[in-house]
Amino acid sequence: MKQTIMSGVHQSNAFNRKGFSTPRFYTIYVFILLMSAISNAKAQATFSYEDFKSLVLKNHPTVKQANLYLADADAEIMQARGAFDPKLSSDFDRKAFKGDDYYNRWHNALKIPTWTGVDFKVGYEQSSGKKLLAEESSRLIVAGLSVPIGQGLVIDARRNTLKQANLAKNIADAERQKLINKTILYAAKSYWEWWFSHQQLQFVREGYDLANQRFIATRERSRVGEQATIDSVEAKITLQDREVALEQAQVDLQNTRLALSNYLWDDKENPLELPENAFPPASAVIKVDETTLQGLISQAKSRHPEIQKYDLKIQQLGIEEKFRREMLKPTLNANFNFIADSFSSNPAYSYENSFSTNNHKLGFEFVMPLFLRKERGKLQQIRIKQLSTGFELNLARREIMNDVYAAYNEVKNYERQLRIQQDAAKNQELLTKAEQRKFEIGESTLFLINSRESKLIDMRIKVESLKSKYEKALANLAYTAGLPDLL
Repeated sequence: MKQTIMSGVHQSNAFNRKGFSTPRFYTIYVFILLMSAISNAKAQATFSYEDFKSLVLKNHPTVKQANLYLADADAEIMQARGAFDPKLSSDFDRKAFKGDDYYNRWHNALKIPTWTGVDFKVGYEQSSGKKLLAEESSRLIVAGLSVPIGQGLVIDARRNTLKQANLAKNIADAERQKLINKTILYAAKSYWEWWFSHQQLQFVREGYDLANQRFIATRERSRVGEQATIDSVEAKITLQDREVALEQAQVDLQNTRLALSNYLWDDKENPLELPENAFPPASAVIKVDETTLQGLISQAKSRHPEIQKYDLKIQQLGIEEKFRREMLKPTLNANFNFIADSFSSNPAYSYENSFSTNNHKLGFEFVMPLFLRKERGKLQQIRIKQLSTGFELNLARREIMNDVYAAYNEVKNYERQLRIQQDAAKNQELLTKAEQRKFEIGESTLFLINSRESKLIDMRIKVESLKSKYEKALANLAYTAGLPDLL
């Protein structure tokens, strides 16, 4: 349990005043402390930031949605690989007219594309009919290949698409990480706002309990004539003021609990509510220094999702440029096929009917646009996109580096403020203790002791507020570097 706000300072001065050491008043005071202890001893469960973050990464719908980016990229890669799938084809063509069987043509083929651009082919051809030429009437087995000698030798549309699809998966991974990073940042802010609301409520409640105890003691003493009635009015005003603050602190905690629950889901995508008995642990402030900053800068240059995305886009454009330069070449394809008669029954003709260099089909295909305006225009567009993406990358690098430095400066600023505020709170505690002693010997007033105490409560709440802001600044620093797991 958190140390009490006054650390022994707030012990009622009534024990040191004549008339309050009687059993009746002592019993009332002990009863109040006992009820407070019982209330604080209710079953509670620690809910740390690490536990919260683990749940978000595991079950939050936005994180699951981000993971779909990779599945979609895998589907794109599968489509690109489909261009290398073997293809089985068959076509049959028949013509009959006035009872004459003109021709029957049946062609079957299995084509096997390869990464090098060479296509292998195995097929069976059967042609018959009265109107066919002599060389067409046959039953042949065909085995051969098609080789791109000009355009498509270095890279073709199939290889271009698959290479870019593989890079697109890395781009999808960068987009996925970017979305997850943003979700974690917002989740971290919600967690530390809830953490602060919880800490604030503890201090406000302690202040309310102290004001209540002092009001009861003052009222009882005024009844027996040991203290002026106006002092009980003063104590009542302080109690009411702190009661209003307590109500507001409870509402703030409820609202931040609801905001935090937005990030809590189970593995079946059912929303969860943060339990009423959940409470955050004490914050262990993580210090960052120049070494940490330089590590963040170094990591951000290579691992920041935005920088990775632009780097990969430039690689994609490099592949596209290579393909477009290849398209400037003329199309020159060579086709060579061995053929064999599949139904020769004469052993004397076995050699002539088998696969050999004497039995083949050979062909060439040549296409060359005269002006190449389409191809040159495409290449020029790609080079313009390369320049544009390069400018965007340089700008993104500059902005990210400056954002990291700015976030680091914010962290260091909160670190300094926190140190000063903690020292100020300690000094205020000393001042409150001194005022308490003066009050006990009759040299101070109830107004002054309440003012000192209220100031101490406010300053301690501000310490917790700065801790919360410091943690949120750390989360923002990690986010700007693109590495939320680093801190």
